Amino acid sequence: MAMHSGLRLGFSTLALFMSPPDTWVETAMSDGFNALEILCEGPMWPREKKWETLKNMGDKNVEIYMHSPTIDLNPASVNRGIREETLKQLIESIEMAVEINAKFVTTHPGIVHKPMPRIREFCEQAAMQVLGEAGDRARSAGVTLSIENMPNRETYLCTDPVTLAEFQKKCGCGVTIDVGHAITCPEPQRFLEIDGISYLHVNDNDGLKDQHLCPGDGILDLGMLRGHDRMIIELSDYQKVLRARDNIRNALL
Repeated sequence: MAMHSGLRLGFSTLALFMSPPDTWVETAMSDGFNALEILCEGPMWPREKKWETLKNMGDKNVEIYMHSPTIDLNPASVNRGIREETLKQLIESIEMAVEINAKFVTTHPGIVHKPMPRIREFCEQAAMQVLGEAGDRARSAGVTLSIENMPNRETYLCTDPVTLAEFQKKCGCGVTIDVGHAITCPEPQRFLEIDGISYLHVNDNDGLKDQHLCPGDGILDLGMLRGHDRMIIELSDYQKVLRARDNIRNALL
């Protein structure tokens, strides 16, 4: 099945987590993808520098994006040490992006573990400071740091389009819209109307919780994707990635 004209469609390397990194681009190309998002956890943790084998992977008509480390990190932490380490790892991710010619680095806005009003306000400001500093470094390096919307849970930041757009503006960043996260929130279409979207994460769920199902297996209306030209299928099973590819292409024909 031919690629929809002008569409950059790819997948997260979460689906190939245990496969050798030097096979990722060839796998993507052989299965008709022209984009790839590298998940920077585990073997691709930027500080390990095992990504040096990937330096030319973006030279084969496959756009490269990255998802920064987020496990155990939190730009909204009340603990300054955690915020400082989060910023450090964001900067390392940006440096990796420059080396492998990645266009975007997606990251999370943070978690408020005790979401009382005063604490939440402090955490939002702290997160904006960290992400703003990282965003400045990214821009100076020719990379876009992109803040992802989160599922509809009280402890997460950026669970509504107004807050996400505010973070985008104050931090000078792009936004990555996870449509699976969006459909757990009221008025999910409004996320897709934000200016400056870097690309979409595409996955599905039952509308109640973040499940990362294959698109078409939950409540996601694939028609929501129309008008967007960069998409990453974010699933952990590569066979489901291939089924998602076909479902998306069929919906956009």
